[in-house]
Parts: sequence; C-alpha cells; structure tokens
Amino acid sequence: MPAPRVSDAEFIELWKTHKSAQAVARAVDLAVEEVYKRRRRIEARHNIKLKSEVRPEVAERYKHLSQTEHNPRISIDITDGVIMVFSDAHFWPGVRTPAFRAFCMLAQKLKPKIIINNGDAFDGASISRFPRIGWDSKPSILDELTACKDHLGEMQEAAPKAKLLWCLGNHDQRFENRLSANVPEFQGIGGFRLNDHFPDWKTGWSVWVNNDVVIKHRFRNGIHATRNNTAASGKSMVTGHLHSLKVTPLDDYNGTRWGVDAGTLADPSGPQFRDYLEDNPTDWRSGFIVLTFKNGQMLWPEVARVVGNQIDFRGELTAV
Repeated sequence: MPAPRVSDAEFIELWKTHKSAQAVARAVDLAVEEVYKRRRRIEARHNIKLKSEVRPEVAERYKHLSQTEHNPRISIDITDGVIMVFSDAHFWPGVRTPAFRAFCMLAQKLKPKIIINNGDAFDGASISRFPRIGWDSKPSILDELTACKDHLGEMQEAAPKAKLLWCLGNHDQRFENRLSANVPEFQGIGGFRLNDHFPDWKTGWSVWVNNDVVIKHRFRNGIHATRNNTAASGKSMVTGHLHSLKVTPLDDYNGTRWGVDAGTLADPSGPQFRDYLEDNPTDWRSGFIVLTFKNGQMLWPEVARVVGNQIDFRGELTAV
C-alpha cells in the first residue's frame, strides 16, 4: 500500500478545517471514497470522532428533504369517554359493508370523543406494485378518493363532535408514493398529498393516548402479532393490517396491557380481495374496536364483530 499523502495528524487538522469529505478530497487530490475510508481508519486508530458539518447554504437548499408530510406521533389525553377505532376499510365505490353501517350506527349511540382511522381506508388498487391478475377491473384513483370521502363523511355526520385522526397504512401510502416516485417536480402542489383531500382528518404514523396506549397501523406480523406488539413496545397497542380483529391481554410486573387488532371494516370476501385470495380461506374478521376510558384508565377493549348482516356487540346481535 502506498504511503498516505498526509499524516494522520495533518488529515485530522484538514477535517477540522473543512468538515466535509468533499472539501478534504479537493485539498489532498483524492477520491471522496478514499477520504471516507481514511476517516474511518483514523477514527478507529485514535478512538476519536471526526464530525461532518453541512454548510448553511447546502442545508437551506435541501431543508425540505427533512420535512415530513405527516405527524410522526399524535399525542392526545382523555379522562372519560370513548374512542372508536376502525382499520383496513379499503373503501371501494358502491360498497357499503355491514361493518361500516354498524360503525356509523354505534357512533351515533356511543358519541365517541375521538374516531381513529387506523390505516388503509384508501386501497390504491390501480397503483399497486403487484401486477394485474388476468383481466380484472379496478376502480380509478378518482373513484376511490370519492368513495373514501363519502364513507368518511358519513362517519363525521354520525359523530359530529368527534376528533378525527388517521394513522396512515401501507395502502394509504400508495397515493403519495406513486406521485413522488413518478412526478417529483410537482412536490408542494395542492392535491398531491393524501391529506389534501381529507382536511378534517389529522394524519400521522401513530396516536398515543395518555402515553399508555399506542394506536398505529402495523408493527409485528404473524398470528401472535397482538401479543408480540404489546410485549415489544411495553404499551397497550392497537394495530390493523392483519384483519384479524382480536384482543390479547398480557400481564407482567407492570400489570395488564392489551394487544389489539382492529380487524377490517371491509368484507373479507369483497371485491378488493376476491382475485388475489384465489378463493382461499382467511383468518380475517370484519368489525372494529371500541376503547372506553374511565378516570384516564383504559378498560378492557371491546370488539364489535360482524355476523352476517348483524353486529355482535356487548352481548347483543343487532341488524345493520
């Protein structure tokens, strides 16, 4: 290996002066990759950290890249009241499922303080990364957005005083991901973000309730996801994504917490899933979750489960 053009001490002084690999590379006439390698060797040999510093004009030029379009975490507090959580509605035009009708009916009755859309209200079938199946027909983006607006609007009418929150799901992300990947020049123009079309719903990646309950679209996967979610997070956690609709308690030295799957507001045999399921059975259940808080403490989460054209809730079957 040829001798280095500058000693370790000289390299360290150059780095302290220039604070970037590009500037040091120009000063010693080396490739940037070689400067990075030399920096790592010196850091390991001398047990030091050579920090980089972004020039102000560069930081200003690219500051938009560090800005997220959605809230990373929405924090709320509730002492007494009800939160209704639905997930994976995959709204399609012309389809009003029993679970959706039951949700609106119970929202009128329970008068929730908060409604949480826990992801995948928008399906994005026509912009899926998966190839078309045969000659199947999918709704347009406009038709799907209209269906979402109609359904979410009915929920608002059923509980007009409820705070409206939306934890984004992987299907919801299809809308912006497709646009940002294909027409990045249109960034910042109205209508190119999903929440431009739903101004009444505050979007984020997760909702934290009283710092004890975390609601987000997905975390762990598999048949034991609900238990693994709360075991890994140390919080009660409500997720969707897996469509399984269930409540799993977990007790340890800290007391009881719950892992909850909010199921799907869609019909498991609906047109959104019919072709790619290939008539296979699913461990999916249609319904939603009701969370009740007393004195700031969450009671045992309740499941509202669809049975045919009825809703099974609090020991009663009610036609919807």
